Amino acid sequence: MIRQIGLISEHASPLSLLGGVDCGGQNLYVGQVAKALAAMGYEVDVFTRRDSDILPETAEWVNGVRIIHVPAGPPTFVRKEDLLPFMKPFTDYMLQFCRCQRRAYDLFHANFWMSGLVAAELKKALGTPFVITFHALGRVRRQFQRQADEFPDVRFEIEDRLVSEADHIIAEAPQDEEDLIRLYNADPSNITVVPCGFDPSELWPISKTLARISLGLPPEEHVVLHLGRLVPRKGTDTVVRAFGRLSREHGMTARLLIVGGDSDDPDPELTPEIGRLVHIALDEGVADRVTFVGRRGRDQLKYYYSAADVFVTTPWYEPFGITPLEAMACGTPVVGSNVGGIKFTVRDGETGYLVPPNDPDALAEKIAHLYAHPKLLSVLSRQAIQRVNDLFTWSKVTKGLGALYDRVLNEKQLPSTYRADQLAVVDGGFDAAVDHLQETRRRLRLHLPEAAHLLGDAISRGGKILVCGDAERLESAQRLTTDLLRTPVGGSRAGLPAMLLRADTFATDGTVPVDALSKQIDLFARPEDVLIGIALTTLSPTLVNALDAANRRGLHTIAIVGEEPAEVRRLGRMVLTVPSQHQSALDATCHILLRTLSALVHQGLESGHYTSGATASLHSIQETPRQAQTPTTRRRTPRAVTRKELKP
Repeated sequence: MIRQIGLISEHASPLSLLGGVDCGGQNLYVGQVAKALAAMGYEVDVFTRRDSDILPETAEWVNGVRIIHVPAGPPTFVRKEDLLPFMKPFTDYMLQFCRCQRRAYDLFHANFWMSGLVAAELKKALGTPFVITFHALGRVRRQFQRQADEFPDVRFEIEDRLVSEADHIIAEAPQDEEDLIRLYNADPSNITVVPCGFDPSELWPISKTLARISLGLPPEEHVVLHLGRLVPRKGTDTVVRAFGRLSREHGMTARLLIVGGDSDDPDPELTPEIGRLVHIALDEGVADRVTFVGRRGRDQLKYYYSAADVFVTTPWYEPFGITPLEAMACGTPVVGSNVGGIKFTVRDGETGYLVPPNDPDALAEKIAHLYAHPKLLSVLSRQAIQRVNDLFTWSKVTKGLGALYDRVLNEKQLPSTYRADQLAVVDGGFDAAVDHLQETRRRLRLHLPEAAHLLGDAISRGGKILVCGDAERLESAQRLTTDLLRTPVGGSRAGLPAMLLRADTFATDGTVPVDALSKQIDLFARPEDVLIGIALTTLSPTLVNALDAANRRGLHTIAIVGEEPAEVRRLGRMVLTVPSQHQSALDATCHILLRTLSALVHQGLESGHYTSGATASLHSIQETPRQAQTPTTRRRTPRAVTRKELKP
């Protein structure tokens, strides 16, 4: 069933340009999550405030994603600190919109506390569950910004309500989770850490020389980059002051690029923080080495990240921080504040360095250290690329969100006691299967390659593989035969010579004679062949006779059995014993075991590992030597079988 998800982001539209005062990581997060959810098959609507009179009420953005511009307050820019009074009309509009839809939303995902307030009111009116990503917590912001924090105090009360009423809380980093528990008394079991990410199709490493040429930068110049919103809490002043120390105390000359602001061309009137930073640069004596670039589009960012030797980001606090991920995706090591999400994404000494916030001396020291050790820069670059691609792509992030959505919705659909019982059955079934597989691997890991060697040597001598099973394992025997006959994907060899022996070929009135398989062995088998017999519960007389017949004709035999019957010791050249204490898991284990055996044989023959020489010495779990046979006996020609003998 296709899920319908409503993403609520009252002030951060995915259509807004990044880098401005109120346009940052949340805008990117909402847009990327919406697109990735749609790619997974979800239908997604993004609800954001209409802040321009030219915006349509509903806009098809990408396939599966609509942007709904909610008329709440004037259709102009309003600082997010002043948006709370417009959340009531925002909620009223969404209620009306939801009631007019043909399908109800399965779940709302609120982004930021004001969107959470809307989602909580929708849950009260419609019963629709909601999850929330706060992106920033009021009490943490107040701790660091003090009187500079202009959000109303009622924010704390609303956040307390949301922590209590949300069906689940998404923390973006371990620090975010810790703050929710410590400052809001959140239930740890109701929090899941799902980080932000980056898009590998948008950001990747580019040759540093080419990136610099495309930006008009000297190819040999040392370049340090700061990119993001230009507001005081981002600590850009620490970066400028560190540049002064870099020159005075470390004797280094470099270029600092500062990308961001409310306009494409840097303008102190539109972005007051630029004016403050210019004065600091003058005071530090580095104004000629600090370049304010202005705002840049997403399509240009990879050139700036790739052109830089080092990316620096030193905010006072940072709930997550997407720009370090983006820099690492382009192969640029990061020196960042040891706060919030940055200390989660940047591995100190592995993908960059962590320094205290508001410490230009420590920042300058780390930058100088990296320039003094260019080989280290190269190592950190490779490790940064690997880390972000392993953990932080938007596709991985959104799969985590999708799993969380499903969990929340499943919890809502089942009464708690019934749900607990059902989950216990599910967990028990999977736990038993995993335990059974692990025990089988422990027992057979070294012996499956030996069995494959026996089969491969037989085929290289011109032999074939005969496969049979008792009545309960006929399907397993059929699967193995099919796998052996099939040409492997990407292989150059044809399928292997394999033949399925069926006992029911000789059935009369539903009765299978005990010599049904042994007669086929007498008819079709040659001494260079190998017989595989499969019986994971009881060893039937029919299969016992088949193994006996194979031994008489000089065949190698492999018996795949459950807890080993005593009679197998004399019947099988090689015995592979599968633990049978978990009967419910036997089918899955047998299927995996046989597929693995087939793959090993195909791989060995494809690589030329087997030769036509004598079979290698084998040490199986239970390998019983056959009775000594003279060469004449081993190579005797099968006698003809009469029609009378074939009759049951």
